[in-house]
Amino acid sequence: MDIWHGLDNIPQSLDASVVTIGVFDGVHRGHRRLIGTAVRRARELDVPCVLMTFEPHPVKVFAPERTPRLLGSLKDRQAMAEELGVDYFLTVDFTRSLAALSPTEYIEQVLVHQLHARAIVVGENFTFGHKAAGTSQTLETEGPLYGCDVDIVPLLSEDGHTISSTFIRSQLDQGHVDEAAWALGRPYSVYGEVEHGAGRGGRELGYPTANLYISPERALPADGVYAGWFTIDPGETVDGDMEPGVRYPTAISVGMNPTFNDDRRSVESFVLDRHADLYGLYATVEFIDYVRGMETFSGVDELLAAMHRDVDAVRAMTARK
Repeated sequence: MDIWHGLDNIPQSLDASVVTIGVFDGVHRGHRRLIGTAVRRARELDVPCVLMTFEPHPVKVFAPERTPRLLGSLKDRQAMAEELGVDYFLTVDFTRSLAALSPTEYIEQVLVHQLHARAIVVGENFTFGHKAAGTSQTLETEGPLYGCDVDIVPLLSEDGHTISSTFIRSQLDQGHVDEAAWALGRPYSVYGEVEHGAGRGGRELGYPTANLYISPERALPADGVYAGWFTIDPGETVDGDMEPGVRYPTAISVGMNPTFNDDRRSVESFVLDRHADLYGLYATVEFIDYVRGMETFSGVDELLAAMHRDVDAVRAMTARK
C-alpha cells in the first residue's frame, strides 16, 4: 500500500479509482465493512482503492474543546487499511479552506479532478463541504453527473447498538472494555515506550510494572484495574525471560498516582510470571476485561492483598480467552 500526504501529492499517473472517505478513528467493525465494500468495488472495476482520511480530526479545527479522544493513531489506520486491501492511503490536512468548499466544488475538485473517482463508497451518515451541507444523498444525486457511481453503506447496528467511534468511547469511559472490543472487532489497545513510573506497584512490593504514559488526546478506559495482554514490539532486544511479539497475561492499572506526586494518567502493566528489563522498549497493551475500580487502602498489607486478588482474577480471565 502506498501512502500519500496531501492532495498535492496524488500522482498524476492516477487516472481512475474507487474512493472511500472518512476519519475512520479506531477502524471499528462498521468501518471495516465500509472499507471492505470499497475494496471489492475497486476489484470489480479493476481500478485501485483509495482511502481518504483527515489529520487532524475535523472537529479540532472548528471546536478544539470538543475534539474527541482518539481511538488510534494515524499509523494504526494505515496498518489496518493495508490489512483490508486498500491500495492507496491518502491523508488530507483538514483546513478551513478545504472545509469552505461547497459540496459541488468538493466533488469536482477533489473526487473528480484529483482522484478521478469511478465510484465513491461512503457511510449513510457521511457529510462534507461547507457547513457539512453535503450528505451521502448529495453524492448519490450529483456523483452520476460526473460519471461516478455512489455506494452508500448503512451503519452497522447489532444488539440494539449502532457501532461507532462515539459508542466505543462511551464504553471505555465506563470501563466496559469487553463492549469496546465487541464493537472494534478486537481488544482495545494502547502503544508506547515503557518509562520509569512514580512507584505505584513497585518492585519492592513484588509487583514491578511497565509504565506507559499515553497522550491526553488518546482515549483510555476508566480508572481501574483490568485484565489484558502485554506484547513487546517485534525486533526489540529483551533482557529477561520475555520474547518480542508474544502476548503475555497482564494485570493493568489505569489512573493517576497523587500519592507519589504524579498527576499524569498512566497505564501500568504487571506481567504475570515473567521477569525482564522493559525500560525503553516499545510495547502494546490490550484490555480484555474489567477487574475493579480504583480503591484507597489503609496500608501496605491491604494493598498487597488486593494485588494478590487482582492477579488471581487476571489469571482466570486470560485463561478463558
